[in-house]
This record gives sequence, C-alpha cells and structure tokens, in this order.
Amino acid sequence: MNKNHTERLILLKNVLKDEAIALFSQAIEEDDVEKYANAYSALLKEDMQNSFAAFIEHKILYDDNLFSEKSFSDEASKDVVNAFRYDLTILQNLAKSSQDLPQGIASAVREGLPQIKYGKDTGIFGAEWDSKNTLTQLASFYKQNGYGQFIGNKAFTFENGALKPVKNTSNITLEDLKDYVDEKKVIEENICSFLNDLPYSNMLLYGDKGTGKSSTIHAMLNKYADEGLRAVEIPKNQIIEINNVKELLASLPFHFIIFIDDLSLEERDEKVTSLKASLEGSMNEKSHNVMIVATSNRRHILKENFSDRENSVHARDTMEEQLSLSDRFGLTVCFSSTGKAEYLSIIKQLAFDLKVSMEEEQLFALAERWALNKGGRSPRRAKQFIDYIYACQQKEIVPTI
Repeated sequence: MNKNHTERLILLKNVLKDEAIALFSQAIEEDDVEKYANAYSALLKEDMQNSFAAFIEHKILYDDNLFSEKSFSDEASKDVVNAFRYDLTILQNLAKSSQDLPQGIASAVREGLPQIKYGKDTGIFGAEWDSKNTLTQLASFYKQNGYGQFIGNKAFTFENGALKPVKNTSNITLEDLKDYVDEKKVIEENICSFLNDLPYSNMLLYGDKGTGKSSTIHAMLNKYADEGLRAVEIPKNQIIEINNVKELLASLPFHFIIFIDDLSLEERDEKVTSLKASLEGSMNEKSHNVMIVATSNRRHILKENFSDRENSVHARDTMEEQLSLSDRFGLTVCFSSTGKAEYLSIIKQLAFDLKVSMEEEQLFALAERWALNKGGRSPRRAKQFIDYIYACQQKEIVPTI
C-alpha cells in the first residue's frame, strides 16, 4: 500500500473533493486499477492527464482556505504558514506518486493502460511546493488577486445563503460614460471614502431610464476591483434577506456594494421595512465594509398614484413613509433627463471613440431621427445609435433610419 497521508491535511482538505484527485489518491493507496482508470477519465475531460501536478496546483491556488484569506489581508501568522507548507508537501508527494505507481497499476500501465503523468510545475509553485519562494509568491498572489471564488470574480449574487459568482460582467469604464461629470465625481468620492475606511454614505441613484445609473456602478466596480471592491446584486424580491447578506459580507476582508437595481416598492410591502431597517434604525448597523446602492426611476421609491392618495385616510403618513425610506440613503444623486444639447454631445464623443467617419451635420440628423423612432433621448439611446452606425460602416452599408 502506498500511503499518501492525505488524511493529515490541515488547510487544504477541500482539494480532495475534486473527483480526479480523490480517485487518484484512493487508487494509489488501494492499488485499485479501476479507480486509477476513472481518475484518468476525469483528468481527460479537463485535458490534464499529462499535467497532474499543474492540475493539483490550480486547485490549490483557487482553494478558499485560511492561508489564502489571511495572505490577502496580510495577516498570515507563522502557524498558518507552517500548516499550509505542511499541506503543500503532502499534495506534492501525491502528485509525485504518479511517477511511482503501486504494483497492480504499474502492471496495467505496462499492458497499455494510459498513465497519468506528473508533467511540469507551474511558475508560481516551482519545483518544490513547500519552498520559501513558493510561499512568498502565493502570498503575493492572494494579496493582489483575492482568494477562493473572489479571484477573478468581482460581482456576485446571493443564492441559498451563499455568494455565487457572476461570470459575464460588463467591462464598461468611466471613460465610456459620457458627460454627467459631477454625478460621477460625487459617486466616486463616496466610494473612495468607503474603500479607505472613512465615513461614507449608502447611495440612491435616481433619474430617467438610460441615463447611466447602473452603468456608473458597474464602471466603478471595474475601476476599483483591484483595491478590493466587490459587488453583490440582489433582486427586489430578495430585499427581505438583506440583513443576512450584510452579516455574511461583514466577516469577509473585502469592501462590498450591495446593489439593488431599478428599485420601486409598493406601500406596506414587507421589503420596505427590511430595507429601511438595514439602511438605518435596526440592531444591524452599517458595516465598515458594506455599502448599499440602489437605483430608481423615481425620486420617491415607494409607488404611489393619485387614486391611492385620494382613497387614503392617511395620505400624509404615506408621503412621510416614502420620504423616510429615500432619506435613509445618506447620498442621493440625480441623473437628470438628457436634452438635445447633451444628447448630441454624447453622440459626438462616442463617434470619436469609435472613429465613426461621417459629417457632423448628417450624424446629428440621423441621431435625432433615431431618438424620435426609439422614444426619446438618453445616453443609452446614443450608445445604441453609434453602435448601429459603426456596424453599418464596418459592413459598408447605408444606415436605414
């Protein structure tokens, strides 16, 4: 029996949950040809049958463990480092056992069973995984990129009590968003205060559709992700769970925006109570690393129409309820509607970015016709128009607007 001592792992036990690694470990210990063949099959699906060492290294790199978490916040103690080094030794020995197979598996390989090969070590691990250089490089990697599911992921949803990464996020930048300079400046200054653990405010961004409220938050996330900014988007029907989300995030060494897009709530909705309490006025106080940001097309985000007020004996109470919710956001930013001058200014800037070649007079005339056909002017309409014109020019066809 080849004993690989994986049962002694301290911090990296989750690595053994991978099917290929678990099967390989069992196969080596039990000299089980069938499990070895199944491990090969699992690796074959990943095209890693010839790079078993690199496969395990990748699993270690993206594992969520105490060493990676503490390294991100530069708080890894000597004991944590030593435990992690010990685990690296065990796992590299497991990888190396691919070169020293037990008798039964070795015989099957000689008879033609494909062999799992050690392959080459990746640059960040080097030839000796438990070396001081490897530990230094890994600690540096985690400090720069985060750890576990936060590596390469900056946006999340909240599902079944846990965070789930959003893989396809927008790559929009602040430079892509034209005009609204003052609005973006106020939002960015607040986010910078948040990231630097200075006093900050929860934010309500309100204004007409298509003015760039949500896009501004996406752009801020892209700009400051390297500084530890992350976002968790929760839909309106999940607002009642907002304090559970906050409690989960408060224990993590990142700064999180809880993002609620297109917020509009009915009167006496239980979600109103949850949101008000989360913003201010409950035992669940504002956390230093959690900011709530909502966008709305309404200044008063509780829905109310004229008939509601006419039929309500407590019309004044209703209005105060609306104001109390919106006023609990410490910072409100209005994205005003786009007039003709602002719309054409955005058109001109976007056309310059994409190098659209067209006389300004013709471009503006087409842009105005586009806005008329689409139902109004806005930055979103401007972006859609320029994308259309650019595509037409690339295909060498005449725009039909």
